[in-house]
Amino acid sequence: MCRVHRHKQQSRACGAFRIRDSRARTPRSSWEAHSTALIRRRRHGFRGRSGEDFEVLDNDEEEEEGRDEDLSGLPPLEDVPRNDGRETAASQPPAPEDAEETPEWVDVLGSGLLKKKVIVAGQGPETRPVKSQDVTVRLKTMLQDGTVVEENPSLTFTLGDCDVIQALDLCIQLMEMGETALIISDAKYCFGRQGRSPDIPPDSSLELEVELLSAQDAPDLELLSGKEKIELANRKRERGNFHYQRADYVLAINSYDIALKIIGSSSKVDFTQEEEEALVDVKMKCLNNLAASQLKLDHYDAALRSCNQVLEQQPDNIKALFRKGKVLAQQGEYREAIPILKAALKLEPSNKTIHTELSKLAKKHADQKCVETEMYRKMLGNPSGPTAKCKDKSSRSIPWKWLFGATAVALGGVALSVVIAARN
Repeated sequence: MCRVHRHKQQSRACGAFRIRDSRARTPRSSWEAHSTALIRRRRHGFRGRSGEDFEVLDNDEEEEEGRDEDLSGLPPLEDVPRNDGRETAASQPPAPEDAEETPEWVDVLGSGLLKKKVIVAGQGPETRPVKSQDVTVRLKTMLQDGTVVEENPSLTFTLGDCDVIQALDLCIQLMEMGETALIISDAKYCFGRQGRSPDIPPDSSLELEVELLSAQDAPDLELLSGKEKIELANRKRERGNFHYQRADYVLAINSYDIALKIIGSSSKVDFTQEEEEALVDVKMKCLNNLAASQLKLDHYDAALRSCNQVLEQQPDNIKALFRKGKVLAQQGEYREAIPILKAALKLEPSNKTIHTELSKLAKKHADQKCVETEMYRKMLGNPSGPTAKCKDKSSRSIPWKWLFGATAVALGGVALSVVIAARN
C-alpha cells in the first residue's frame, strides 16, 4: 500500500473519529456550525497527535475510495443524542421565579411529640421573644378531628413561667414577630391524661394555630403598686394550684417559687397596711402549697423549711402544723410529730384529716416502741420475755431503763474479768 493511500485511509478514520467526538462534546444548538468548521479543517488538512501531517481527501475522492465507509445512513447531527446521559441546560424547562418552597415541620424536642410548621413567615430571627417577656398571641386550639375548642384573639402571658400549656410555652420561643405557625402536640405537652373538662378528652393531641402579635419586657417589680403586686403573685399561685391538681408537682413548685419571688422583691413604692397584710397572706398560702408539693415529691427537708417559714410568722397556722407533722412522720420522727399534730387538732378539733393522721401515727409510734423494747431485751440476754403486748409507758423510760441495765451488766462483766485475770 502506497504512502499516499495509507494517509488517505488514516485521514478518513481520524475525520470520522473527530466528527463523533465533536458530537459528544458540542451542545445541540452549535452542532451545525461545528460541522461546517470541521469540513473546512478536513479540506485543508490538520496535524495529528504524533505531529505527522495528514492529507484529507475531498468529497469526490471519499466517494471514490471510501464507498465501504459510507456515512449517509447516519442521522443528522441535530438528532444525535448525547452519550453522557445528561440534559443540557437549554433542554430543561426554566423554574418559575415565584415558586414557593414547601413549608417543613420542625421537630421541636426531637421526639416527634411536638412539631411546628410556619404558615406565614415572620420578620426575622432577631424578632423572636425571649424568656420572661410578656407575649401576646392569637390562639386557635383544635382537636385532631378539627373541632375548635378554644379561640382567643389576644392571649397574654409571661414566656417561660408555665402560665400556659407547655406546647405553647416551648414553641413561641421559636417564632418570629408576625409569624403564624401550626403546632401539633402530643397530650403530654397539653392537658395530659386528665384532659380538660368538658371540651378536651383525656390523652388528646391538639393542633394549635398561633400568631405572634407582640412581645415586650415584663414590668419592673420594684415599680409595681401594692395592688398590682398582689394580683400578679395571686395569678402565679393560682397557676401553681392548677398544676398541683393535675399532679404536675414540679410545675406547681415552679409557679409557687415565682410567686414568692414577686412577693419578696424590693419595692420603690409605699404600700398601705392592708396591702402589706394581703401580701403576707399570699406568701403564707404559697409556702403552704409549696410544702405540700415538696411532700408529694418526697423532698422532706425542703418541705420542712417551707413549713417552718410559715410557723415563724403564724405559729398557729393549722396547715403548716399539719404538714410539718406529716413530714416528721415520714422521716420516722414520731416522737416529735405527735405533739405537733395534737397542737393542730387542738386548734381545729373537728378536723377529720388530722384525727386520722394522728391515730395512724400513734399506732406507728407504739409499734416502734415495741421494736425498741424487744431489741434491748435481746441485748440483755433475755429473748424469752413477754412480747405479745408492750405497755404504753413513757416514751423514754423503757429504752433508758433497759439501756442502763445493759450498761451495768457489761461493766460488771468487765470487772469480773479483771479480777479473774489478777488472780491468775
